[in-house]
Amino acid sequence: MAQEPGPEKLKIVFMGTPEFAAVILERLLQWDGGEVLAAYTQPDRPCGRGLACKPSPVKELALTRGVEVRQPLNFKDPADVEALRALSPDILAVAAYGLILPQNVLDIPRLMPVNVHASLLPKYRGAAPIQRCLLDGEGVTGITIMRMEAGLDSGPILLQRALRLNEDEHAGQVHDQLAAMGADLLVEALERLSQGRLLAMPQDASRATYAPKLSKDEGLIDWNRPAREVHNRIRAMHPWPGAFFSWTPEGKKPLRLTVSPGKIGPEPEHRAEPGTILGERDGNLAIQTADRLYLTPGVRPEGKKLLTAQAFACGYLKPVC
Repeated sequence: MAQEPGPEKLKIVFMGTPEFAAVILERLLQWDGGEVLAAYTQPDRPCGRGLACKPSPVKELALTRGVEVRQPLNFKDPADVEALRALSPDILAVAAYGLILPQNVLDIPRLMPVNVHASLLPKYRGAAPIQRCLLDGEGVTGITIMRMEAGLDSGPILLQRALRLNEDEHAGQVHDQLAAMGADLLVEALERLSQGRLLAMPQDASRATYAPKLSKDEGLIDWNRPAREVHNRIRAMHPWPGAFFSWTPEGKKPLRLTVSPGKIGPEPEHRAEPGTILGERDGNLAIQTADRLYLTPGVRPEGKKLLTAQAFACGYLKPVC
């Protein structure tokens, strides 16, 4: 007796650029219900001191897995739009692509364009939802799968899943958890779509907040703020752009120090000027904030490697260690 054919695989065009997107692409490539026709990613960008062009994590993964890679500058050239249309995708799956897609691109997939966004929309629409939610001291974030439209992260919600945050987690750790969660939730959404069980819920625009792209100068630490605010800034800015401040060793020029995420310490017995490094305490450097100590496991002087609290104390706080 002939075996009946299974359901047809969804034809997917993936669009993404950084490591967050590469995690999601890897999960799509493992999913039996879909076939990734091509991976769109940002053009290679110059980086490093030699300004050599480096491929994105999505490009590197796609090439190793035999997936066609396309890197249009944007979709202003009609030829790029037609080249995408010629693939006849059922789905555009987008995650941290780095381009605003015009309506004529969003209209191409037979079923819909979907986006993986690292927040519980409508909160934190925009480019830096993970960092902004940590900066605000949020206790919960999550993943939203949404149907894309021309507005900024404003499309109907298809699925959401929450993630409770530990108060000491930094942006890099939250990024990795949300990438894995987003990959699984996207596959779940596509499975529901193929079964006709996917519902769309409009966003409440009155509750929308925005998460604009980070700038390097936002890493500047104001030690005159309470320890909780200082801690949230340091963990939000790690690993990029890094939280930093200017510290002047006795008798020397000011030194820029990038601070590793640590934890809030106790109130000091004797309060010093905010920003004063008070020495090593239980394997951490103690730095005075407006109200409590901040305990960091290490700092990185500009142009040098990361130093543990003990190494920094020996090299910068004591004549002889």
